[in-house]
Amino acid sequence: MTAEAVAVAGRREREGSRRGRARPWLYLLPAAAVLVPMFGYPVYMLGLLSVFDYRQAQVSGGQPSTFVGFANYAALLEDGRFWEVLAQTVGFAAALVLATLAVGASLAVLLTRVGPLPRMALSLAAMGAWAAPAMTGSTVWMFLFDADLGLVNQVLGLDGFNWFYDRWVTFGVVGATIVWHSFPLVMLTLYAGIQAVPGSVLEAAALDGASAWQAFWKVVVPMLRPLITIVVIQSVIWDFKVFTQIYVMTNGGGVAGQNTVLNVYAYQTAFGSSEYGLGSAIAVVMTLVLLVFTLFYIRALHRGGERL
Repeated sequence: MTAEAVAVAGRREREGSRRGRARPWLYLLPAAAVLVPMFGYPVYMLGLLSVFDYRQAQVSGGQPSTFVGFANYAALLEDGRFWEVLAQTVGFAAALVLATLAVGASLAVLLTRVGPLPRMALSLAAMGAWAAPAMTGSTVWMFLFDADLGLVNQVLGLDGFNWFYDRWVTFGVVGATIVWHSFPLVMLTLYAGIQAVPGSVLEAAALDGASAWQAFWKVVVPMLRPLITIVVIQSVIWDFKVFTQIYVMTNGGGVAGQNTVLNVYAYQTAFGSSEYGLGSAIAVVMTLVLLVFTLFYIRALHRGGERL
């Protein structure tokens, strides 16, 4: 083969390699053509409103919009209520993630220990909880914990007890509702991971003298670490931006706003106080925080061997 033929073959190989790398992006173009305008424009408008003094007077056209730069963000940094709600949101989300992981992992292990019929019944019940709309589930749980007619008070003999008066009791009831919505994904994901663990690995651990509990913690859990990382980060993203359950079950944030979380606070600031610029700034802060967790999620997907 001549030097010219070798050069031509090398050039064709490089061109083929470039086309191969570009082909996945070409497949994504139809979806991107729909999703980028659909999500990009609202995010752009959100960022734009956050740098303007935009209130009801500007909405109605009575006054012109005033560019204030980062004044809305500076106001947030100086607002003690914002930091209080942010800390409350982080703590509530962390508790939800831990509870969701504990319930989902426990039921995933239970699925591996029961027979086919109980496994199917539990899976169908979990899928029903997962498929229920947040509004519907929140309303049902409110009826269950109603002070006068609620089934929970009747069963426990707590006549007239108000579950939505105390801050922490309210967070507990709302948190249980959110976990009820969220645990099925964790349960099914970890159950699939446990089923994928080779039986020969567990047999080798048993031959080495490991008990069932030791084999689970020393063998199964390390092999499930990529899946656990993914479901934890996903739960953090979902629970940090919770809105429906809090807003519906606490009537907009509870007594004197004691159960307000960041998403509800942004809604109240924008639509309750007509501070649309300030509310947009809160939403931008939330978006940036969730973007950081999303990047961790994508990184975890790659580490777990999945391709986007």
